[in-house]
Amino acid sequence: MSTVFVVGSLNIDQNIRVSALPRAGETVRGSDATYSPGGKGGNQAVAAARAGAAVKFTGAVGDDAHGRRILEVLAGAGIDAGHVRVSGTAATGTAVIAIDDQGENQIIVSPGANAGLTAADVEAGLTALQAGDVLVLQLEIPTALVRQAARTAKNRGAFVILNAAPAPRQIEALFDDVDLLVVNEQEIQVLADLTGLAGIQGIHRDLVTSLPPVLGPVIVCTAGAEGSFTVVDGSSVHVPAAKVDARDTTGAGDTFVGYLAASLAGSARELPAAMLHATRASAVAVTRPGAMESIPWRDEVDEVSA
Repeated sequence: MSTVFVVGSLNIDQNIRVSALPRAGETVRGSDATYSPGGKGGNQAVAAARAGAAVKFTGAVGDDAHGRRILEVLAGAGIDAGHVRVSGTAATGTAVIAIDDQGENQIIVSPGANAGLTAADVEAGLTALQAGDVLVLQLEIPTALVRQAARTAKNRGAFVILNAAPAPRQIEALFDDVDLLVVNEQEIQVLADLTGLAGIQGIHRDLVTSLPPVLGPVIVCTAGAEGSFTVVDGSSVHVPAAKVDARDTTGAGDTFVGYLAASLAGSARELPAAMLHATRASAVAVTRPGAMESIPWRDEVDEVSA
């Protein structure tokens, strides 16, 4: 199996449960805040590692209790975090997450140490990257670093996965060195707007066909209870979602991406099969609270699959 490299964000998540998500200008009463390790990059790395892949992570945390807790979780998952820089000047990134009774969420992210990640950090973290490896990226770090990492990986013959989340404000050169783009139904609409294809009226199962010729990479779109969609060799592929009682959807998309990457790092590299495995892992994750803490280990997913 190839190695999965992840360059991305590490945050501490401040979780508050509410009966209903607030509307603009509205104040709602929530539960006492709890804190758990997260960040899209960290979540995806943990998911890939718990899926059985060898994982190397590049990122940054603050020199604080939250940063130390995150590093403990990464170590517990067996991730090589030797290229996670500990900043002495910035606090660990923070995400404030409101979760309603249906498990849906609203998230505000303060980047903290993530914003201080440098080009030198990225190059150092990808030193061991080689042909056949998989690189996973997201957009919670500066886009210039995302483009740099993708170019480095592509030049070395690695397979590049970009989770375009949060949705980008501009896409110039962002996808030039990306092989597989993973987005949800809101993010794919943003991409359609940015490319002038918004007239398709938000049908994500159609956009996975019409956007790749414009953007370049193959697209996998996750759509919650509708499952996930892609196109393989000109044929549409739909992987239905597993039916579960969702408690907290935080980290579900990251679980999907991490398991997808681990599956594609294997010898077969078949996208529909990888999507199915990722879907089953996400189904387990949404039944639990938290982000990193909710991500299942491979044997748990195998039990669900049986």
